[in-house]
Amino acid sequence: MKNLKRTATAVTLTASALLLSACSSGTSAHTTQNAADGRPIVNKENWPKKIPTSGLAKDLTLPLEAYMASYEDQVTIEQAANDLQQSCMKDYGIDLTLPRAGANPPPSDNDANIERRYGITDRGEAEKYGYELPPALQEHTTQPMRDLSGAEVEVLTGHTKPEPPQAVKAGEPVAAPNRGTKPARAEYNGKKLKTGGCVGWSKEQLGVQQDDPTFVAQLAGDSLVQSMKDDKVVKATAAWSACMDGKGHTGLADPYKAMDQGVTADGKPTQQSIALAVDDIDCKTQTDLVKIWFGAESAIQNKQIADNKSRLTGIQEQHGEEVAAARRQMADPAQ
Repeated sequence: MKNLKRTATAVTLTASALLLSACSSGTSAHTTQNAADGRPIVNKENWPKKIPTSGLAKDLTLPLEAYMASYEDQVTIEQAANDLQQSCMKDYGIDLTLPRAGANPPPSDNDANIERRYGITDRGEAEKYGYELPPALQEHTTQPMRDLSGAEVEVLTGHTKPEPPQAVKAGEPVAAPNRGTKPARAEYNGKKLKTGGCVGWSKEQLGVQQDDPTFVAQLAGDSLVQSMKDDKVVKATAAWSACMDGKGHTGLADPYKAMDQGVTADGKPTQQSIALAVDDIDCKTQTDLVKIWFGAESAIQNKQIADNKSRLTGIQEQHGEEVAAARRQMADPAQ
């Protein structure tokens, strides 16, 4: 099963800093359209639905999803942070245009990935794409960004520009945090640098906190693993496997094995992968696997919520405050 988890809100806001290593020297700032074909940079029509509207996962929402950040909310916070960072940089006399948030949407609205959590579930898509994602979700909108000078990196991030990757010696950590960076200079253009640079300042303005942003995703991962051991799920999965065997697809213990077998190397479906995908979903329909699995996992998550109610409520409230602050910022940039 492909890992489709998205970066948590607090981590997302450091994306601007991570972009530095990907920027090539001499590239121009992005425009409002994809330079390659004129498509809009951000096309909300390609954004995932908050709740599936088709297939076996239609209208399904796991209990923990109430505590997960939706894609729309993530984009709102990220864009508000980008706007603040650009404004902050301008105060130092630096013109910087950061990429627009929401240009490359994921296939699912949140970390639950309900559409493919129990394997593929949409027969209409399976008939066209097999196990692959629709073409619109396989495209990548590029937003070039100019290379930043060392001083500009310091103003933006609060630390020096990362050094080029070097060979790692035996016994050394492969990816130590902030490897090759040092604290930024004290001031630039006669102005004191902000703690954590403009990136850190943007988080502060939006009230973003680093309070274990992956906690909900970890619970959801645990609930999925536990649900696979549920007696009803084990029985339904065995029935699905037998159904697939009857259609000529032998040796598939669970839907994830079918996905592994059906995904093609070049991302383009074949007649064989489409046939496998359609049979996969038909066998799920015949055995009621998705409904049974969803029910078992929902029960597990309800217990997780009861056991962690205080912490989850705090995460939910904090996220709500961050989104509200981001919306205020975007509505009134001068505030």
